[in-house]
Amino acid sequence: MAHLLGAEALHLEYPTRVIFDKVTIGLDEGDRIGIVGRNGDGKSTLLKLLSGLLEPDSGRVTRRNGVTMAVLDQADNLDDDRTVHQTIIGDIDEHVWAGDPQVRDVIAGLASDIPWEAKVSDLSGGQRRRVALAALLIGDHDIIFLDEPTNHLDVEGITWLAGHLKRRWSTNAGALVVVTHDRWFLDEICTATWEVHDRLIEPFEGGYAAYILQRVERDQMAATMESKRQNLMKKELAWLRRGAPARTAKPKFRIDAANELIANEPPVRDSVSLASMAMQRLGKDVVDLEDVTVTYPPSGTSAVPKTVLKDVTWRIAPGERTGILGVNGAGKSTLLSLVAGSLLPTEGRVKRGKTIKVSTLTQQLAELEDVWNDRVSEVIGRHKSTYVAGGKEMTPTQMLERVGFQSAQLSTPVKDLSGGQKRRLQLLLILLSEPNVLILDEPTNDLDTDMLAAIEDLLDTYPGTLLVVSHDRYLLERVTDQQYAVMDGGFTHLPRGVDQYLELRAKQQAGQTTVAKTTGPGDAAAPVKKTPSLGGAELRNAQKEFAAAGRKLEKLAAEIAALHESLAVHDQSDYTGLGAITTQVSDRQAQIATLELRWLELDELLN
Repeated sequence: MAHLLGAEALHLEYPTRVIFDKVTIGLDEGDRIGIVGRNGDGKSTLLKLLSGLLEPDSGRVTRRNGVTMAVLDQADNLDDDRTVHQTIIGDIDEHVWAGDPQVRDVIAGLASDIPWEAKVSDLSGGQRRRVALAALLIGDHDIIFLDEPTNHLDVEGITWLAGHLKRRWSTNAGALVVVTHDRWFLDEICTATWEVHDRLIEPFEGGYAAYILQRVERDQMAATMESKRQNLMKKELAWLRRGAPARTAKPKFRIDAANELIANEPPVRDSVSLASMAMQRLGKDVVDLEDVTVTYPPSGTSAVPKTVLKDVTWRIAPGERTGILGVNGAGKSTLLSLVAGSLLPTEGRVKRGKTIKVSTLTQQLAELEDVWNDRVSEVIGRHKSTYVAGGKEMTPTQMLERVGFQSAQLSTPVKDLSGGQKRRLQLLLILLSEPNVLILDEPTNDLDTDMLAAIEDLLDTYPGTLLVVSHDRYLLERVTDQQYAVMDGGFTHLPRGVDQYLELRAKQQAGQTTVAKTTGPGDAAAPVKKTPSLGGAELRNAQKEFAAAGRKLEKLAAEIAALHESLAVHDQSDYTGLGAITTQVSDRQAQIATLELRWLELDELLN
């Protein structure tokens, strides 16, 4: 694969700290790189250095002659005086762009619901972001840099974007570098992951799931003292292997390694114990919505009342963990307002249990308004001295540490915390108030992947009823046990989760189906059986090659293990012999890399 871009000995520092020190990294055709790391460690900065938006203090970034690049950063650089049409298409004649299938696909995927001749100044923040992304994607670029591209996109938009990026280039053409906290997106599109930490960049093979596996292996081999972090990564890995086994996309010997790592790891959640505790705290009754309809009066230019929910019935159980999907404006917030008691239905009945205590994590940080000028330690000190989480008694300070706060940050005023720190403190304060019904509205905002894992770990021990609205598919599948969709005014159970929701939305948009108004868990749809894209002799040959590749990979892995044992017992003064063994190890590792790529290609063809 041809080299596109290289960074050599990059050094960058700000007055208070060094961001990168002697970093060397390269980008080749066919690379699809996801960048992860803690907030503030330099993910966006790295993107700017590689794309030329920022110059290093020393070192250099070189690009192959003729390479074209495009950058989507987090800054809003759109011209307010231009229309949506002008911003996306520019001065290209309509008969030219309308005949380009890629341009039509981008517009349909990102801007179909945005008025074509509207001024950019009249758009919402989410619409501006989608217009900026569309304007970038209609161009023909060798390298695309994307900084948080899934912000303001719903599940459908994120799925569309992943599909577009996967088919945009052929396998060994173009390059993509993306910073995102959306772990499903990372798994779906990335062939490698770069972790930014401690002034350096550490590369890993594969997407997020494979990165987690390698990171646990790295921590075990290094025998680090970060036991809390290691245990959390093992727990995350346990869910990845048990809850979604296909995501690691690794041959059998890699899957066996993962299973060995988590052999003694308990299930992510003890559902029986949590349900029992929830029943004790809540009783049998939580909230029942019975034939509920919500209609809003005419507003704006419309003279017609708007019915958002129609004849919805939902009986929420103690300890239920439900994820809710739906497009913006479908009625998700209305539904949750009924549950929280802040809205009364136009028709129907809402029955509430006598002991319920509902708390909602909003997107507006409302819980922090009264403590804006107080120090974190003062805010936490007003709560009781101990809490029980995961069967263990913990102090509020220990709870803070569990969600990533350091002792030095306890003296920081709330107003001076970063966006992610405020978000974590907001959630912790809600949990410390001990609600037995917790509603989370887009809880992933401003959180990096490590903090998302920490928050998920905290939610695993929450013994009440949990209702989650999120465009983060990974989080939704990770912390909830079932999903529902708000569609066409109804509330539809999704036995097959997000995939089923996307299928229903596609049919709805194509006008092929009318979604049932209310269905329950018993109305499970039959799973869709995938059929291979090959047939006859081609299919048989592919199956044979697939099986042979798996056996060969296992054999090579065993040979490498044996060579490592030879290295350990070999005469350490025999440099020639040690060099020969090392060469054999490198040769087999190269064979594995080549064979794994073919194994994955065959796996995709067959599945």
